[in-house]
Amino acid sequence: MDIIKPKSPPLCFKIILPKFVLEMENNSRLKKPNWLRVKLPTGENYKKVRGLVDEHKLHTICESGSCPNMGECWGEGTATFMILGNVCTRSCGFCGVQTGKPAEVDLFEPGKVAHSVKTMQIKHAVITSVDRDDLKDGGAEVWVQTIRAIRHQSPGTTMETLIPDFAGNWDNLQKIIEAAPEVVSHNLETVRRLTKQVRIQAKYDRSLELLFRLKKGGMKTKSGIMLGLGESVDEVLETLEDLSRVNVDIVTLGQYLQPSLNHLAVAEFITPEQFDYYREIGLKMGFRHVESGPLVRSSYHAEKHIL
Repeated sequence: MDIIKPKSPPLCFKIILPKFVLEMENNSRLKKPNWLRVKLPTGENYKKVRGLVDEHKLHTICESGSCPNMGECWGEGTATFMILGNVCTRSCGFCGVQTGKPAEVDLFEPGKVAHSVKTMQIKHAVITSVDRDDLKDGGAEVWVQTIRAIRHQSPGTTMETLIPDFAGNWDNLQKIIEAAPEVVSHNLETVRRLTKQVRIQAKYDRSLELLFRLKKGGMKTKSGIMLGLGESVDEVLETLEDLSRVNVDIVTLGQYLQPSLNHLAVAEFITPEQFDYYREIGLKMGFRHVESGPLVRSSYHAEKHIL
């Protein structure tokens, strides 16, 4: 017998589903395939960075985001830092970062991040941030100060900045262009049809325009999409074509993994062979680098993308 949950239960009642129903719901979730298993991180470089992080109590998105590639990236001397706090003003359906009212901007944060980069002896730093739609400049000034502080304390370190869309305020984007990090990244995250569901407050064409303006400003550009949210092969190819039209240099494609039960569910696990196919197509389209695989994330092999 089918059990139907009322759409709008009376406020005075709490529906408690039988245990077997909860088990049925949990079992209906897709199980991770073998190719998503990750090896434990090893190697002398990893141990060195691991020791520095523990000793100085440093914060990296590699850890807080449970990135499957942390061991490999740290072994290559690459790490990802998040600025402008850890509370986002947007509520994207795929992202595990907390949503709400952010705290006041920490004016000392650029210096702290730069000190962390220097302490960890990072060769290539990836900087990202939450969206700060509550700020008039979207956090652009903190971005600029962070780039400058890293250059001052670690002049030999290269940078990739994974930036938000600044709500389409191109004057704020221009500040990033003038700071001129080695790579500027902005992710489409998904195909056009799913954008409203996955990114909610973002706009597909606005992101494309941002990437176009970055390229026009002389930046080396990068973007990424997640697969397994219900997109079709044709939609992925269309997205790659859109990125190619705005002359993006580097593209990443990875498997979407659900952060919690409150986030969008995984619709499909894409096979390694399918990721290989997208990589081949992307290279034929003219992208300089295409990172495509189940475990690929935005900063995967980031140190190789500055070449």
